[in-house]
Amino acid sequence: MLLIKWCTIFVFKLRNMTNQQFNTGVIIARFQTPYLHQGHQELINKVKEKHNKVLIILGVVPLLGSRRNPFDFLTREQMIKKSYPDIVVLPIKDHPSDEQWSINLDRLLMDTFPNQGFILYGSRDSFLPYYSGQFETIALPKEGDFNASDLRQELADKVHTSEDFRAGIIYANYNRYDAVYPTVDMAVFREGKTELLLGQKAIEVQWRFIGGFADPSDSSFEAAALREMREEAGDIEVENVQYELSCLVDDWRFRKEADKIITTLFSVDYVSGVHKANDDIARLQWFKVADLSKMLETKQVVYEHIPLVQHLIQKYSG
Repeated sequence: MLLIKWCTIFVFKLRNMTNQQFNTGVIIARFQTPYLHQGHQELINKVKEKHNKVLIILGVVPLLGSRRNPFDFLTREQMIKKSYPDIVVLPIKDHPSDEQWSINLDRLLMDTFPNQGFILYGSRDSFLPYYSGQFETIALPKEGDFNASDLRQELADKVHTSEDFRAGIIYANYNRYDAVYPTVDMAVFREGKTELLLGQKAIEVQWRFIGGFADPSDSSFEAAALREMREEAGDIEVENVQYELSCLVDDWRFRKEADKIITTLFSVDYVSGVHKANDDIARLQWFKVADLSKMLETKQVVYEHIPLVQHLIQKYSG
């Protein structure tokens, strides 16, 4: 009886081990690090010990070259293949729906490796809480105190002298979407929109609108324009924020670049307070709207803001 019981236990363990080995072990991760750290290696090696076939699925975001996801799929694939050339690496796009992402993952596995079983591995803070597909999942304990964000932050301001480092910078800049940088400008009127407040920078003789780049922390372009107004003209009280127009800016810094600036012009009515030039504005002055055409003729307005002034002349000079 003992021999039969021992044989039964052995056959059961052998069957489980065989079933696990015949299933493909799937690691789903991002690996957004400049190298495979010890935690990555221990995760991969653990799965390799359990399975004859190992597959790594890398999440791919719709952005190119962000701080959280600086590496594209090919860069991460080659990093993995250098240490584990026998492992197949595949991409899967992020999706706003966890359910649809799970469906896409299952379809990717079954289409790529038909008639095979899969066991999906991840840590407790990985894809596991969001996966609702059909395959078995196993949570592996996190190995060591390795944090991808900390690793990226540690290298963020380090400059290396190697040719590979410089080539990497070129690769990163060419493999991103062309960008549009949003700026905002504010036309502050008073006296029934017959006078306009303009600013002058210390390095310029021409006049310009108050404004600057919108920040990610701004809730809207209107909020950005009001923030810039207070930063450059002081704590003046205004009302009746109104959209005027948006247009491409002929900024000399971007003239030969694929990236461009588009500005949005707003207008407000001055209520009270004393304006005070701040930030990069050295001087503020009220001008008659009726004099704007003459200012354009005599080139008293910075060329970037000429279309904005032309709009105000057409709309308010009458």
